[in-house]
Amino acid sequence: MASAQQVTGGTSEPSAPDLSEDELFDVLSNERRRFAVHLLKQSEDPMEIGAMAEQIAAWENDIDTAEITGNERKRVYTALQQSHLPKMDRAGVVEFNKSRGMIESTPALEDVDLYLDVVQGNEIPWSEYYLGLSAVATALVAALWVNAWPLVLLSDLAWTVAIVVAFAFSAVAHKYYSAGMRVGDTEEPPELR
Repeated sequence: MASAQQVTGGTSEPSAPDLSEDELFDVLSNERRRFAVHLLKQSEDPMEIGAMAEQIAAWENDIDTAEITGNERKRVYTALQQSHLPKMDRAGVVEFNKSRGMIESTPALEDVDLYLDVVQGNEIPWSEYYLGLSAVATALVAALWVNAWPLVLLSDLAWTVAIVVAFAFSAVAHKYYSAGMRVGDTEEPPELR
């Protein structure tokens, strides 16, 4: 457990509060809160609740911010002000000043590196892909161990290189694919792509 103060260069400054996985998952269990996190991670400055509500309403309705109605904006604004932002404030991921209508990220939010395992269509999750790749590599090693034909036509070193290349290629592909899945790193939240 981290201490409440962190000593840096002889001075003490507050450190990020410890945020448990359960608290983080609870905060991120709602799409509007994930959208709020995405907006705050994009901005270096505190954000006004009206601007946040406007952008979230546009994302939820799949329209441009100029096209949202007053009712769409008000519905999001009210939910943010009365429920979502106070919950995020209590968890310590934002500082919400209700009287001023300003939201500011905290160090706890800045430390959140969240990847969403978004699976569309006939895709499989990366965890299942790596499990399958490991099973194929294990079967290949077992077949090489019993000198199965036609695998013996290539040397053990060649098969070892092939397995390493398969895992390396997969890791590079995974890194490339998930680069756009980090909350706050792109224009739109990952779930909207």
